[in-house]
Amino acid sequence: MVNAYDYMALAWKNKDESYVKNLMRELVIKWRREPSVVRIEKPTRLDRARRLGYKAKQGFVIVRVKVRRGGARKPRPRSGRRQKAMGVKKYTRAKSLKKIAIERAARKFPNLTPLNAYWVWEDGQQVWFEVIMVDKNHPVIKNDRKIQVKSKN
Repeated sequence: MVNAYDYMALAWKNKDESYVKNLMRELVIKWRREPSVVRIEKPTRLDRARRLGYKAKQGFVIVRVKVRRGGARKPRPRSGRRQKAMGVKKYTRAKSLKKIAIERAARKFPNLTPLNAYWVWEDGQQVWFEVIMVDKNHPVIKNDRKIQVKSKN
């Protein structure tokens, strides 16, 4: 039996043929003017958020993070050397853009623990992720046995 979340997932899977492309085209215009890390009320992709552990209850926070696309921006060496040894172009880090987004959200909200993240949209220059964050000290979260939050201790 197909439920609403299956329809949402199907719409996001076939972005070009569904309502998603037109909706996101309007939203991204606003998102480009916003800061890099923004707390939002509800997830943009509810099906994906719930699959990754989001629940609509106190203690859960959704954060949208904007990360620039492409490889690392390595500073050009000051001292003289041949071009090949400069190592400026085609320099990739061993860290995904998703992981960078999670780290930036964790830095912005130090009292919250990141649970997971998912891709939302990308354009030619930036990619947006939504990070699910949990307040592990909130009484509602502490009393819920199903929510397993990793702690640094």
